[in-house]
Amino acid sequence: MSLPQWRADYPRPQFVRSGWLNLNGTWEFEFDDEDAGEREGWYLAPKGLSRSIQVPFCFQSPLSGIGTNEFHDIVWYRRRVELPPEFAGKRALLHFGAVDYSAKVWVNGQLAAVHEGGHTPFWADVTGLLRAGGLPNDIVVRARDYSRDVRLPRGKQYWLEQPASVFYSRTTGIWQTVWMEPVAETRIDHVRFTPDIDANEIRIQTAVSGHEAVQGRLKLKLSVSLEGCPVAEDTLEIREAVTARRIWLTDYNDMGKGRWWTPENPVLYDIELTLWADDMLLDRVYSYFGMRKISVEDGRVCLNNRPYYMKLVLDQGYYPDGILTPPDGEAVRRDAELAKAMGFNGVRKHQKIEDPRYAYWCDRTGLLLWGEMPNAYAYSEDYVHRMTREWQEVLERDYNHPCIAVWVPLNESWGVPGIAVDQAQQHHALAMYHLTKCLDPIRLVVSNDGWEHVKSDICTIHDYASNGETLGTRYGSLACVKARPCNRPVYAPGYSYNGEPILVSEFGGIRYSPDAAGGWGYSEADSEEQFLRRYMELTHSLLQAPALQGYCYTQLTDVQQEKNGLLTEDRRPKAPLESIRKINQGLTP
Repeated sequence: MSLPQWRADYPRPQFVRSGWLNLNGTWEFEFDDEDAGEREGWYLAPKGLSRSIQVPFCFQSPLSGIGTNEFHDIVWYRRRVELPPEFAGKRALLHFGAVDYSAKVWVNGQLAAVHEGGHTPFWADVTGLLRAGGLPNDIVVRARDYSRDVRLPRGKQYWLEQPASVFYSRTTGIWQTVWMEPVAETRIDHVRFTPDIDANEIRIQTAVSGHEAVQGRLKLKLSVSLEGCPVAEDTLEIREAVTARRIWLTDYNDMGKGRWWTPENPVLYDIELTLWADDMLLDRVYSYFGMRKISVEDGRVCLNNRPYYMKLVLDQGYYPDGILTPPDGEAVRRDAELAKAMGFNGVRKHQKIEDPRYAYWCDRTGLLLWGEMPNAYAYSEDYVHRMTREWQEVLERDYNHPCIAVWVPLNESWGVPGIAVDQAQQHHALAMYHLTKCLDPIRLVVSNDGWEHVKSDICTIHDYASNGETLGTRYGSLACVKARPCNRPVYAPGYSYNGEPILVSEFGGIRYSPDAAGGWGYSEADSEEQFLRRYMELTHSLLQAPALQGYCYTQLTDVQQEKNGLLTEDRRPKAPLESIRKINQGLTP
């Protein structure tokens, strides 16, 4: 099996087809502060929009070509597209990686798609809306944000004009790749990989659309390989839209040197899926999977049935010129590689659903990933509907990535600020836990990271104590679950510790800014030497704490006014990477 060469800009690395059309680049653009566009028929594209913007960058970012923090909650985009010859005779799918917050899409003046949720992808089959004879097609997008609505899942996007405290610049409109792909009418729509290392099997569930239209025998062939060598093949007849098959792997695990996925040995199987009608090839998709298991056994986090200590770094995924959008695909790869180079075995991606390419590089590089939903800040019934709908889309998009070990639907009671006294908010947090376990039973779930847990698979605590002695004493025993390090109880009223593994999932945040004045952190360092000494003091105190099974340092990079990163905003190390690595290994640099 010959896999297509990886392209840094391909937007869906877990489900690859060879043919696609990247629609990033210059689009016409307009602010619509009076909400006049639909009323006046802008979607009919009778004339061009007055501005231009560089997609996929939001207008708040310098890379968009605009760069303003002013409030403009309704924005329009337009682009004329000429489809290449490979679209002839195929269905044309139009994809959006993410549009914040809601979107309407028209093709040639006809409504093609409506989506709500600022962090998840959507697509539409626009074949019937395209102009005949190879004529150009007009794609128009109306995006609407709700910048001041604190009941909207928004993460760190501030509801005031300028960033402050722990909140940053907003993102409105398109902020991930826009693209098209030609597909057959009968095609593979989705694939879901569930590894079972105890049975040495991979469960493969596929969804095929248009199967009822095929005259003849419809077959799906699965070809699994490892480093170019065939491992297993299977062929199954397709009689229904959804089909599942288990494949036994001629596998082994030689004391951790086998084929199970770990951060130290991130082994990935390649798989080619081909769909056939008799002897005619209809569709070909390339993907991959990893054989790994994340579990809790006897109060310990286990990776592949063995205790595993998590050394994580918190990463907010902001870029100085792109805000939530990386400047290019190599920047995504570089972020994963830098975390790995500093001796971390995982990343807690904080208050952001990251570009899928990031999880791809965690899979390849070997980094455990905690996936976390961008939260709202106030509770309402509308918030619950928005939150649960979008969270399900997140779980579906990222299910196949072996790097993802933990899901975090809520953080620090954001969106549920009254969880200590409001049973409805407690039920919501508990429902998010069970919803996540229902849709993804193979990963761990933290109901409310940091404090006021209801039911969680891991007891996670946020603690910004500024000296190692305090941390060492506090986490010297299981009594730490009774502490209130941020003046919040670890468990919400009515819930209590039940032997779960304990991790300090935020600590540190040392401000050291050798190149710039201002900004803030949770404590200060005036020199590289002092910064390393303080980092070692805090980190080693947690490494040596008997009650803990892991930590997460705040944070990977500076973010706007926060100057507490291990790297600057433009990813320059504040101290030698090898020195940080040695400290994470429990050594002295």
